[in-house]
Amino acid sequence: MPEDFPKHILDHYRKPRNYGEIKDANVIVKDSNKLCGDYVEIYLKFDGNRISAISFKGQGCMISQASASMLTELVKDKEVEEVLKLTKNDVMKMLGLELGPVKMKCAMLPLVVLRKGIESYLKSQQV
Repeated sequence: MPEDFPKHILDHYRKPRNYGEIKDANVIVKDSNKLCGDYVEIYLKFDGNRISAISFKGQGCMISQASASMLTELVKDKEVEEVLKLTKNDVMKMLGLELGPVKMKCAMLPLVVLRKGIESYLKSQQV
């Protein structure tokens, strides 16, 4: 039952923050969780090594989509080095939930996609 979830999770799922495309994004990266069908696409715009804008599109369970919404709020205006240090524990603290292995994959998908996007950007900056 969705109503069993904490209010902040329901709120981010029902009214996701930073949802949609960034037309002039430096990086667009996507991935999915084949097990449950969750899908997350992240749009990133950088100002040097700082994430100046971030948004996402996706479909999936409440956990994956709320995690994506919350993560975009957490990392906007942060330096990429700081964002790359985020761990599973940081995501769990952000969500405020204890999750089993299957839902853990759902919660981590946005961070996995975000890391891929940052790594892609950093590679493109190497000359």
